[in-house]
Amino acid sequence: MELNVGDIVYMKKVHPCGSHEWEILRAGADFKIKCRGCGRLVMLPRVKLEKSVKKVLEK
Repeated sequence: MELNVGDIVYMKKVHPCGSHEWEILRAGADFKIKCRGCGRLVMLPRVKLEKSVKKVLEK
């Protein structure tokens, strides 16, 4: 799966704030993503992120 900085992704699980949408801020071995609902920042390993992404909404 090709994920780049600035992409908006739709995750399988909902965030506690109620949003499924996340923005990718940093790409590499680890990804830094930001919740589009509440602004929470999270770091995830590439493998875990690729498994939890349902679809890419915006490139």
